[in-house]
Amino acid sequence: MSLWKIAWRSIRQRTLASGLTAFSMGMGVALVVTVLVIHGVINQSFRRGAQGYDLIVGAKGSQLQLVLNTVFHLGQPLENIPYSYYQEFIEGRFAPAVEAAIPICTGHDYKGYPAVATIPEYFEKLTYLEDKKYSFAQGQNFDQENYWEAVIGDVVARRTGLKLGDTFSPVAQAVETGEKHQHHDFKVVGILDHTGTPNDRAIFMNIEGFWREPAHLQKTASGVAFLSGKAGKETAKNQDIAGADHERDAHDDDDHDAHEPINKEVSAILVCTHTHKQILAMDLETVVNKEHVAQAVFPSLEIAKLFDSIIGNIQLLLLVLAVLVVVVAGIGIMVSMYNSMSDRRHDIAIMRALGASRYTVMSIILMESILLSLGGGALGLLVGHGLVGALGSTIADQTGVIVKVWDFQTIELILIPGLVALATLVGYLPAMYAYKTDVVKSLMAGT
Repeated sequence: MSLWKIAWRSIRQRTLASGLTAFSMGMGVALVVTVLVIHGVINQSFRRGAQGYDLIVGAKGSQLQLVLNTVFHLGQPLENIPYSYYQEFIEGRFAPAVEAAIPICTGHDYKGYPAVATIPEYFEKLTYLEDKKYSFAQGQNFDQENYWEAVIGDVVARRTGLKLGDTFSPVAQAVETGEKHQHHDFKVVGILDHTGTPNDRAIFMNIEGFWREPAHLQKTASGVAFLSGKAGKETAKNQDIAGADHERDAHDDDDHDAHEPINKEVSAILVCTHTHKQILAMDLETVVNKEHVAQAVFPSLEIAKLFDSIIGNIQLLLLVLAVLVVVVAGIGIMVSMYNSMSDRRHDIAIMRALGASRYTVMSIILMESILLSLGGGALGLLVGHGLVGALGSTIADQTGVIVKVWDFQTIELILIPGLVALATLVGYLPAMYAYKTDVVKSLMAGT
């Protein structure tokens, strides 16, 4: 009979104790697997979240704030930049290096979901997650000429109940006073397929309709303009007369084309450069940052810094705690096997009397420890991935990140040799006890 079979029979003789020991190991491994999978998927989503463009151009200020607001639709936008500066990227001095320049205006929301104003090319020229094209689960992209149309992410559709043909009114908040202003109604004409990006939790409005809001052209009674970023008071003062005239006609659908907005501004510009884009993007970033109007940021670099400095450290801490749980479970295996040695002294003595060497007995004990660890590890893998699958829909709804039950991280392969090494280590003490068992005394004690 092989030593592995002997070790397995020994485990079966202590079914309850062995089962509980393996279960404790399994729960520790499940925790490790859950942390590894979620860590890997979130890491990937963070780092690939802005792959559809090379640069973000926005107002001077915090680069991280600009990236978080633009890519992840989090926090407050920086100051706006003039529309004339955006034109430099589509028909001015920067145009030769630019393949696509997409303007966006942020700072608005609907029922807590960010409302972003942009142009239809956002979904036609930009990509996500390794060059995937945007597609629509229902409806279609909004039309540049239809000012009051919008597209929503699938999470927004599910959580708010908005459907094709429904209307909603985004809300803007004055930066200095906190006063809220409700916009003209926008009509939902498209619902995006799930992307696994922050865009699933966002609403995208036609920027032309956004600019035609009276609140973007004049100051309020308190003297503070409602703009997508921090509006300057001087701009609002200079537009009192023009804004008052525009307000009378802003909601007259027949006259929208006759009243062009005076104050076009954007929160940020998403820039895609031409071929050899790395060199062009670096040159463009240098030129923009030397000027006083705006700053250019590589979103991938800022996201990597954020993940490595903050989120990555939190994930590492969780992983360390999970590994400690596995180590504690391993110690539990050692204690369980060591406590069983007193009851097994007679069996060990018989094996020795039948010709088994000390090393053979020691090997059997180590094999028991390895079998318990690997059995617990297999259970942990199943439970861990099952837990990931169970939490997948919740994670997707809350973060827009898709986590599936079969998501596998290469680092999980380390678990197998790791568990074998841990089992060998914790099984050494019980194995040494068996190794030193006195055959004569044990046989006499058993009679």
